[in-house]
Amino acid sequence: RHQMSEVRHHRIYIIGSGPAGYTAAIYTARANLKPLLFQGLQPGGQLTITTDVENFPGYPEGVMGPDLMQDFEKQAVRFGAELRWGSVTHVDFSAHPHKLVVDETTPILADAVIGSTGASAKYLGLENEKRLLGRGVSACATCDGAFFRDEEIAIVGGGDTAMEEALFLTRFASTVHVIHRRDAFRASKIMQDRVLSNPKVRVHWNTAVTDVMGEDAVTALRLEDTVTGETRDLPVTGFFVAIGHKPNTDIFRGWLDMDEAGYVQTLPDSTHTNVEGVFVCGDAQDHVYRQAITAAGTGCMAAIDAERWLAEHDVIEDVQTETEYHAAPAEDSETHEPVSASGA
Repeated sequence: RHQMSEVRHHRIYIIGSGPAGYTAAIYTARANLKPLLFQGLQPGGQLTITTDVENFPGYPEGVMGPDLMQDFEKQAVRFGAELRWGSVTHVDFSAHPHKLVVDETTPILADAVIGSTGASAKYLGLENEKRLLGRGVSACATCDGAFFRDEEIAIVGGGDTAMEEALFLTRFASTVHVIHRRDAFRASKIMQDRVLSNPKVRVHWNTAVTDVMGEDAVTALRLEDTVTGETRDLPVTGFFVAIGHKPNTDIFRGWLDMDEAGYVQTLPDSTHTNVEGVFVCGDAQDHVYRQAITAAGTGCMAAIDAERWLAEHDVIEDVQTETEYHAAPAEDSETHEPVSASGA
């Protein structure tokens, strides 16, 4: 019991620190909720491995991904958000307040939780692919396609996203080489037809990428025929990986509703999850847009949703002060759920 009293109890915890988490921190801090944000394994999120960002409104000359995230961070701190190194490694949403564990060791309690744990692009796992990330290697056609005007580029993948990105890239590149390890795409018929009929697209069937060449920037790909084992080099200046994303939502497994790919399912037009007082924003729940600006937008939504939820919750507690429920805070959210629903 004594130990429990030493556990840090915060009104609002934010898990993760990309555009979604930092925006949620800015809004909740300005609402005087004194949020505590854990930055996770990659402070700043996917944007910290991006070079030029030209499509974020308000930066007409473009901005480097890490600089943009630093600006977000400074703004959150300016309004009183507390930022901490560390990752939330376990959650327990069985009772209220919610329990979280940081770095496997430190338990903390939170009235409201905003999950902004993001997603990670899947890569082929080649050493040079990693080394040349942001120097010709990219996992986001909409972010980086415009840097390859009139150049030859390649994209690997066979699903709808790969088709969509290949078509998008044809607006800029002189040739888009689509590389696929099988002899047929997984993509929907309509998307395949659009790609196969585009004069700028060249498809390489039964082909795997085994290496990315280039000293300071991509110059070519080493390709291998998956049937004959023959290798050849394809000169390109850009290499896009479109083999999917994995949401970083493992800590929420078993607690929050997810789709089969692991994206958290939020209620329509909101960031509410199936658990009262838990909100999820950014790429952890968005597998459609996946842009910095949309992640920031849902971070703002999560902050407003959480602030309103806390206000309603506190009002309920104040009104019911004399009731027996007050003595059992663990029951609180469940006992009063219908009240807040009807009062909303």
